[in-house]
Amino acid sequence: MSEQNRTIRHEAEQNRYVLEVDGQEAGFASYVPSEGVRDFDHTVVDPAFRGQGLSSPLIKFALDDTREQNLKIRPSCSAVEHFLNKNEDYRDLAV
Repeated sequence: MSEQNRTIRHEAEQNRYVLEVDGQEAGFASYVPSEGVRDFDHTVVDPAFRGQGLSSPLIKFALDDTREQNLKIRPSCSAVEHFLNKNEDYRDLAV
């Protein structure tokens, strides 16, 4: 699978970021918004797409977009917490 077949978009009205692979929804990262903070509470990669390293680009995109909006995060989801532990340049986003 090549990266050009991946797209990630923010579905703000559903409070989630969606990853598509070849036009199919492969996963999402959802959050609960509150006063300047997005509580990332759930990250899911569809079983058909697991093992392809898709959660990291999805979380990275979501955190980069959150940073651009001058918001902070709460990593309630273990996948987001794991990402922060491995990528110290994102730790400043956490409250």
